[in-house]
Amino acid sequence: MKPYSIRSLAVVLLLAAPTLQAEIIKIPVGQQKSAQSDIQLPPHGESQAAVKARYGDPLKWTQAVGEPPISRWEYADFSVYFEHDHVVHAVLMGTAKAAH
Repeated sequence: MKPYSIRSLAVVLLLAAPTLQAEIIKIPVGQQKSAQSDIQLPPHGESQAAVKARYGDPLKWTQAVGEPPISRWEYADFSVYFEHDHVVHAVLMGTAKAAH
């Protein structure tokens, strides 16, 4: 490269550097809020029958795997994890938001 083109490239990169930076914001999962946060999730220990009675049939489910057997039921806004036939955890589904 010619000496003046290297200097020109260096000047362009130095001037463009501030516009190429982005701020990274990290929010711990436990502190993230959702528009769905008012949904009452099934409590730990609730039976599959009680979950089905309250929320209806899941949209999708996985067969139990592992030992102890863990299965998952997916609803529109949340997923429920079962050990045998009792709730061990329920989580809200994440939603993608458009970039501004």
